[in-house]
Amino acid sequence: MARRRRGGGKPTIADVARRAGVGAITVSRALREPDRVSEDLRNQIATAIEELGYVPDRNARALASARDDIVAVLVPSLTNNVFAEVVRGLYDGLGDSHLQLHLGNTHYSGIEEERLLRVFLSQRPSALVVSGIDQTPAARAMLQKAGCPVVQIMETGSNPVDMMIGFSHFEGGRTVTRHLVEMGYRRIGFIGARMDPRSQRRMAGYRAVVEEAGLYDPRLVTTTPTPSSVSLGRELLRHALAKSPDLDAVFCNNDDLALGALFECNRSALAVPGRIGIAGFNDLDMMEVAFPSLTSVRTHRYEIGRRAVAMVRAALSGTRQPEHVVDVGFELKIRESTSRK
Repeated sequence: MARRRRGGGKPTIADVARRAGVGAITVSRALREPDRVSEDLRNQIATAIEELGYVPDRNARALASARDDIVAVLVPSLTNNVFAEVVRGLYDGLGDSHLQLHLGNTHYSGIEEERLLRVFLSQRPSALVVSGIDQTPAARAMLQKAGCPVVQIMETGSNPVDMMIGFSHFEGGRTVTRHLVEMGYRRIGFIGARMDPRSQRRMAGYRAVVEEAGLYDPRLVTTTPTPSSVSLGRELLRHALAKSPDLDAVFCNNDDLALGALFECNRSALAVPGRIGIAGFNDLDMMEVAFPSLTSVRTHRYEIGRRAVAMVRAALSGTRQPEHVVDVGFELKIRESTSRK
């Protein structure tokens, strides 16, 4: 059934035409056959589309085909174990419902997220689930005008588009760094890769604690835009030690880096936790079975996925909960790699 547009609903071709100062037929032609429209007019129309957050509906000529069973999901990676668990929770949360997931991989790119949103919105999904809270202005505008439930996952904040479920990465960074200070470490470094906004908030939590303790030294921070891996963790720890030979602990932005740092310590005969303490983030299975076992911040990834779908199903059934922002928290799992005392 076609959705009626209210005053604050999704923009139409007519809205785009008014904003661009052209006729609706010209807008339609620019979308279908851009070569038949002058470059100046195309630019005017593109600007209007961007400002309004208009999404062309490729099903407009056959509204009966609009899908009422799609939950469109955007994640930054399909190979990262963190998001694999989130997706598993999403699938399990569907249960025996008629809903089905359509997955999109943004590759940590805001531009790709915008593109995928346009694709998914043209399919008229029942709901959208997107990772993080740092969408581009254009992506956020599309989400606000989507006309369906939207859930932002893996973080919490004060300004949800609609609904939100996750935890504070800043507080996670603070908690693990405070633990290192309490364990008696004083030259505490931060190692990070692919510093997306969530990673930056973890680093901000780290910095808040070391500054408060009078221990901050910019030379102890080692980051790279390179995608994370275990081998990169080895490389970054070598680099960190070359800069600061007295480094005695590292908070690694994720568990891959922490495991790599541990391998490098073992290779270089650096005792863990005696000479260097190591902590990670996310608490993947490998952290508990490493030798020595690795301290990490456990994040409730499966629960986030499952509860995100529950929020969608409640909204679609008209039983939306009054709490629009859900903080599932995290746990610090203290293990051998930081147990100095």
